[in-house]
Amino acid sequence: MLSWSPLANFFWNLQCKIYFLLVGVCSALKLTVPSHTIHGIEGQPLHLTVDYNFNATASEIQIIWLFERPQSNPKYLLGSVNQTVVPDLEYQHKFTLIPPNASLMINPLHTSDEGNYIVKVNVRGNRTIAASGKIQVAVDVPVTKPTVHTEPSSGVVEYVGNITLKCTVDKGTRIAYQWMKNGKHLHAGPNYIFSSNNATLLIVPVVKEDIGNYSCLVSNPISAMESEIIAPTIYYGPYELRVKSDKGLNIGAVFTVDLGEVILFDCSADSNPPNTYSWIQRDDNTTHVIKYGPHLEVVSDKVAQKTIDYVCCAFNNVTGKQDETHFTVVVTSIGLEKLAQKGKSLSSLAVITGISLFLILAMTFLFLWKRYQPHKVIQQKLQSRPEADYRKAQAFSGHESASDDFGIYEFVAFPDLASGSRVSSQSVRGSDFVPDQDMLSTVYEVICHVPDHPQQDHQQCI
Repeated sequence: MLSWSPLANFFWNLQCKIYFLLVGVCSALKLTVPSHTIHGIEGQPLHLTVDYNFNATASEIQIIWLFERPQSNPKYLLGSVNQTVVPDLEYQHKFTLIPPNASLMINPLHTSDEGNYIVKVNVRGNRTIAASGKIQVAVDVPVTKPTVHTEPSSGVVEYVGNITLKCTVDKGTRIAYQWMKNGKHLHAGPNYIFSSNNATLLIVPVVKEDIGNYSCLVSNPISAMESEIIAPTIYYGPYELRVKSDKGLNIGAVFTVDLGEVILFDCSADSNPPNTYSWIQRDDNTTHVIKYGPHLEVVSDKVAQKTIDYVCCAFNNVTGKQDETHFTVVVTSIGLEKLAQKGKSLSSLAVITGISLFLILAMTFLFLWKRYQPHKVIQQKLQSRPEADYRKAQAFSGHESASDDFGIYEFVAFPDLASGSRVSSQSVRGSDFVPDQDMLSTVYEVICHVPDHPQQDHQQCI
């Protein structure tokens, strides 16, 4: 490959600048090249597109391609004059130029081809005009699928151990690493520490919230690949211990069941690995284990007491932690559970309506009783008096003692077919009534009034 000396390159650029300053003809040739870095794939062809145009009559067009690496001088690749291509013999099968098109084809592309490619176009007419451009080429190798390794691989206990995730790639250039958790980008946090190139993730310390699906995403300008999902093993718990039952009325930590009912209790807690469970019964300030496992069956008619206290204990044999919950079983024979279920089925509106109707009926009954009960008593007393007493009352014209006249009187009027009507002070018995006769009655009460002045020795009565 022929190389231009720095001095020759300097004079070539100086010539174009002098032409531009003196005669302004350099601007007549316009050369267009990509302004950004061109990323090529190793082993694949790469096409460098160049366009140029000028406003002059050309008798000769010269195209020259040079290649330079950092800290090195440009080297000649190939050139052309009009339609004749003059390649460098070393690379005549690697670089292709089809004039008058100035674009360059590199095939195949290797990592050693990475660098700056310089194109120069000279047009000779009345005068010689020239232009040059530089294209930066980067050669990348596609990344392969990464692999994630976990340390330790056997799992760790929360708040005790740490986890290290390492991402490795067999092939690839200019690799960028990105960690994912449950499909989302993972960023640095209080317990997430990344290495300088993000290839390693350290979780310090491990907590339950760190459980999830982790993966490593690697990429470069021409490719991207993601690793298989990995879920680190984290031991934790027990948390949120609770007891549930398929029957009975549960209020807080008290279960009410009917006599003769069989009730099944289930004890559960969030834990990894699963807990071991034990059931403890308390009797007379003593405790004893009655069963192992997450389920307990209680037959209410076989218990010796009406109230029994139980404890469910959960133990994680890896974390070494345990938790327990207390509850009470009350055995009843009045069907509290059924009553509670029926009560729950009644709506608020039905309850309010029932109470309102009861109050209305009670008030109506009280009003009727007060209104009609005294009158009926008076009528019964009057009807039970002998007839002679009423006849005596008819002939009464005066008496010595008015105190004998205190009492209740009734004026009764009913029609008489012979004399029109007659007046009687007696309430006629049922046998004396004539059918279909109307009877009118008025009740009067005569009371005694005692004067306020003690010097009066007589009584005024109304």
